[in-house]
Amino acid sequence: MGYPGRAVRGWKGWKGWTLLVWVAAVSLVLAEGRRVRQPRCPVGCTCTKDNALCENVRSVPHTFPSDVVSLLFTANSFDLIDEDAFQGLPHLEYLFIENNKIASISPYAFRGLKALIHLSLAYNNLETLPKDVFKGMDALTKVDLRGNNLICDCKLKWLVEWMHNTNATLDQIYCSGPPINQGKKLNDLLPQSFDCITAEFASYQSLKFESISVEAFTFGTDQYVVFAQPFAGTCSFLEWDHVEMTFRTYDTIESTSTVVCKPMVIDNHLFVIVAQLFGGSHIYKRDTSANKFIKIQDIDILKIRKPNDIETFMIDGESFFVIADSSKAGSTTVYKWNGNGFYSHQSLHRWFRDTDVEYLEISNKPHLILSSSSQRPVVYQWNRGQKEFDRRTDIPDMEDVFSVKHFWVKGELFICLTRFIGDSKVMRWDGAMFKEVQTFPSRGSMVFQPVSIGNWQYAILGSDYSLTRVYQWDTKRGQFVPSQELNIQAPRAFSMVSIDDRVFLLASSFKGKTQIYEHLMIDLSN
Repeated sequence: MGYPGRAVRGWKGWKGWTLLVWVAAVSLVLAEGRRVRQPRCPVGCTCTKDNALCENVRSVPHTFPSDVVSLLFTANSFDLIDEDAFQGLPHLEYLFIENNKIASISPYAFRGLKALIHLSLAYNNLETLPKDVFKGMDALTKVDLRGNNLICDCKLKWLVEWMHNTNATLDQIYCSGPPINQGKKLNDLLPQSFDCITAEFASYQSLKFESISVEAFTFGTDQYVVFAQPFAGTCSFLEWDHVEMTFRTYDTIESTSTVVCKPMVIDNHLFVIVAQLFGGSHIYKRDTSANKFIKIQDIDILKIRKPNDIETFMIDGESFFVIADSSKAGSTTVYKWNGNGFYSHQSLHRWFRDTDVEYLEISNKPHLILSSSSQRPVVYQWNRGQKEFDRRTDIPDMEDVFSVKHFWVKGELFICLTRFIGDSKVMRWDGAMFKEVQTFPSRGSMVFQPVSIGNWQYAILGSDYSLTRVYQWDTKRGQFVPSQELNIQAPRAFSMVSIDDRVFLLASSFKGKTQIYEHLMIDLSN
């Protein structure tokens, strides 16, 4: 019958012993898995228990022992410090990256170095530093940036702000640029030393029609825009859609060969002077009850044969408009509102083919400047006794001026004179006459429009043959400097409108789509 009892006991003992061996083996494997091997010292570096020195390496190694406290890179060939370059060094307190060729640093290069006390980037090729590159390094007490060619412009404004709000110290650093700060000590600059807000016109909306003039106006509490469309023969009115945030069709006035649609608000009534090349010119009034425009008056066709420009103005509480006539037989004429309609008040002169008229005040006195294809621009002054304009002077050495527009800078009066052939010019009133300030090559230009937006002063020079150029006024130079270019075909007029805390530039186009640009503020320090 054998030994059944012993056989059973033997089987159980063998099974238990096997289980113990298996558990021990698994435990050993798990223990080996939990054991983290410490990285070896990278090739090209020398490491001790707490320190590492690297020479002649081409990039920042990522395999330093985690207990490193001090790390020195010197005389290496790498020019970039990438993001998380020192990840896994929680105990690092001293980091020296000196006498290398560093030209670029990632914004997150030093991420995780919360224990770092001393950072040296001395004697590299740095011209700038990314914003907030020292963010999270609250233990820093010393930063060394000597021996670099730092450009102390708006991109480094953050560093100046950081210097004034940190406990860390920086050695004296001299700026290598820009010219305004060249040679100055970075440590002496203040955040307010930087003028970092600039602006640009960004394309916002394209309108699928051609136009030759544009006017923005307010009627009631709303803002409107009207474009003259010569080929369609309409005045096209647009309004702002506060929901869709675009300009949409509001109304139209049907006409023929329309060149100017000039709005004029008198005693809360909206009038629109519609100038046409053919079929005469007319005046419309907005009938608010019928919600449409109604023609109320024709303009004398014997005086106004070929209108080219209209200006509206008020003198001593009375409302006027003037039409510049460019025909040989017409006459530039001033019209006055008499309570019921507009009547001819004064014909300025005949035969001179006027192309533009500008109303402005000189020494608090009303003036008109007429530009013409056959004579130099003529300046007229309002005679309060006669209640008419008298010829005062002309602008010398300026033949073939197509249009004149004025603007003010710190109480000084300037004018932009547009020429299709030759140079357009900016002139300043010196108390007795206009004197040249600046010239602009302007072949093919039909509009040189000054535009004011807050503290910004621009001049926009359109062209039929090249991109439209935007210039910005430089107060220190007392001149316009190039700002940007706009891609618009054959521009003829520009106007500004401010809606919902936004500012738009409206640009009429004679040979392409009418364009709308938004004026955007840009912080160069970001």
